[in-house]
Amino acid sequence: MTHDHALTEEAGPLAWPMGFRAYTGHGGLREHGDDISIVASERPATSAAMFTRSLFAGPAVVLSRAHAAGQHLRAVTTLAQNANVATGRQGEENAAEVVRRVAGILGIPEDEVLIGSTGVIGRPLPMGTIRTHFDGTAERGLAAFTAGPLDVARAMMTTDTRPKTAVRTVGQACIVGIAKGVGMLEPNMATMLAYVFTDADLSPTDLDRALRGAVNRTFNCLSVDTDTSTSDTVAVIANGAAGPVDPVRFSEALDDLCLDLTQQLARDGEGATKLLRVTVGQAGDYRQAKRIAKSVVNSPLVKTAVHGADPNWGRVVMAIGKNTDDTDIAPGNVTVRFGDIEVYPEEPEADTLGKLVGIMSQDEVDIVITLGLGEVEATVYGCDLSAGYIRINADYTT
Repeated sequence: MTHDHALTEEAGPLAWPMGFRAYTGHGGLREHGDDISIVASERPATSAAMFTRSLFAGPAVVLSRAHAAGQHLRAVTTLAQNANVATGRQGEENAAEVVRRVAGILGIPEDEVLIGSTGVIGRPLPMGTIRTHFDGTAERGLAAFTAGPLDVARAMMTTDTRPKTAVRTVGQACIVGIAKGVGMLEPNMATMLAYVFTDADLSPTDLDRALRGAVNRTFNCLSVDTDTSTSDTVAVIANGAAGPVDPVRFSEALDDLCLDLTQQLARDGEGATKLLRVTVGQAGDYRQAKRIAKSVVNSPLVKTAVHGADPNWGRVVMAIGKNTDDTDIAPGNVTVRFGDIEVYPEEPEADTLGKLVGIMSQDEVDIVITLGLGEVEATVYGCDLSAGYIRINADYTT
């Protein structure tokens, strides 16, 4: 896949790294707006990817997992509004056909294409309109590839209210990330759909190590509703067009970019009005710190208290206490703060309650816990639980 000039297509202030171009279009998956996207490198690339561990992983995940094993993915295509999950043998054949058609348009092997599919579970893809769409795209060829990162991020959206993008630089190299997902978010390997594209030159080993570290520290610290999607995918493609970079500096930049996307996802959680950050410090180890923090951020009672700006610290200690296997946690050694005000064990005075309500009324709410066991800390990200979440999901398929 070649052409005679560097890609300069932009959407807003954001442009693809050198050697990448993209396409979006309407394939009939939703009533209005683009719902199919393709991002591809003009040159061979190195890749790394992680996927959901759901037992009901969709055909897109199964196929992409096999293709990603070679670590030479070159393109990503995403179908929005339909997860193509629990659709049997026909669903598998449909996913394979989409990959085959995208590979044909790009002139690359099928096993260099990753496919993501997101939306309603249990409904077959509308292959009639999809085939017609790809026939038209094939006729236009690479001339159709004029979309920018924001265009692709919008085309991936389902119940998202806004697109998620981020960009970082390392030396001469650029890193661009796009993501979607605001519900069914409780990762167990990766989370939602998140794709990262860079023109940095990195070995497969360095790229894989950087991605796994970043996912563990960012996307795997995100939870909206404790439910793990059947379609979760995160991938990074590096085409080397900007030359080599320091792997350590790249890892740091990738961490920062993924944290940016993680917090955007949390802020846009279904029905969310607030970003909730829970930090657990003085833990015995990182797993314990993250486990306790997740227990708090996932508690419906904590989330509703945050939504109502109610500084009910009793719900926080409840969420800590239900981790009954963590027998080394002693209530007398635990502290809880909302923002910078301690609420346990030193219960705030009556005249402090107004300040606490003010803290809980902010767009971003921080709950900070110490366990008194060690020196390890973890922060997880989530959102409040509103009536809007219930409405969105009660009406999702109707």
